[in-house]
Amino acid sequence: MPRAENAARHELPGLDERALSAARAADLLLAAAAERGAGRWSRELGGVPDALRDGDLGQVRRAAVRSRSAYGPKDSVRDALPAEVTEPFLREIDRLLKELARLDRAR
Repeated sequence: MPRAENAARHELPGLDERALSAARAADLLLAAAAERGAGRWSRELGGVPDALRDGDLGQVRRAAVRSRSAYGPKDSVRDALPAEVTEPFLREIDRLLKELARLDRAR
């Protein structure tokens, strides 16, 4: 296994798969945000799908952390959008964060 900090995305298939799944879920969430006029969440999470799809390891990590912070105890994307899009996105982000933690432990 290549060292994660120096590896290209295609050398980390688990990470790449998780990031792409999260990007697809983010696309659905952003479509719902646009449909419902939830501009704040569109702005907050607008660059996430591209970072998850095409970003390097650092960009993927930052996008995942930013995405997870949208589920805060006092201010949450769940308050503005339906569970049909927020819960799958959260599930994929959590899986991605677990994969990132696994890579960190492997270092």
